[in-house]
Amino acid sequence: MVFALELLKSPFILIFVSGIEEQVRRTNTNEREVRMRILVVEDDAPLASILVRSLREEAFAVDHAADGQEAEWMAFENPYDLIILDLMLPRKDGITVLKTLRGGGVKTPVLILTARDASDDVVKGLDTGADDYLTKPFSLDVLLARVRALLRRQPGDPVTVLQAGPLRIDPARKEVTRDGIKIDLTAKEYALLEYLARHAGTVLNRTQLSEHVWDMNFEPTSNVVDVYVGYLRNKVDRAFGGQPIIKTVRGHGYMLDVTPAQPAADQLPVSAPGSEPTAHAQ
Repeated sequence: MVFALELLKSPFILIFVSGIEEQVRRTNTNEREVRMRILVVEDDAPLASILVRSLREEAFAVDHAADGQEAEWMAFENPYDLIILDLMLPRKDGITVLKTLRGGGVKTPVLILTARDASDDVVKGLDTGADDYLTKPFSLDVLLARVRALLRRQPGDPVTVLQAGPLRIDPARKEVTRDGIKIDLTAKEYALLEYLARHAGTVLNRTQLSEHVWDMNFEPTSNVVDVYVGYLRNKVDRAFGGQPIIKTVRGHGYMLDVTPAQPAADQLPVSAPGSEPTAHAQ
């Protein structure tokens, strides 16, 4: 539900600001962490401020570039999960930036923003390699929905809810359950778990986790990744007993292992000598 209407000075910008702020104000500031990393490329300072703030309140790590040249440098230097790119930029326009990124092998999903009414600009952007677009003015709720949709566009992951073994993760609601039982996580813990779940079965080192789950202010010498993996284990594994699913691969990193546990050798059924195996009804 829309609670406030914020009209910026730019004639093209009209943003409906949803009631996210009230919920975030009730959350401990130290728990405002992130789940994926986004680059916002926008030269309009008021609009950029709203986008960055709103995305961070939605638990994303967000970096900002104010012109096309800075955007190119940041996109090549950092492994972003999504780029929100305005087309009308100083120094280099958005179409030129997009051509350079796609030509340089950057496959990060791109959502273009434009205040232009001409459909030719939208067509040109999509043909150049953009994945989606929004025309100003736009609803902030629609922007956030488009962001979630683009982040879901991974091979084998077309669904809105992540299912990783016994875990069910709802990114829109930020809810996690294991075997149907709800798990209460802080924003930091949720951010890390969602990223692990999106790459279940893959070993992720500390650098990968920090680059995608924290922003440019992350201190690489910190042990914060290990600390939060420990927090997750307490809530996701130890609280339920049985087979742990958050695994440490020594010398490499961490993995969410959703492979079904195999029974121990002494628990396997043994047929009596000379007897035929028993057929069980399916």
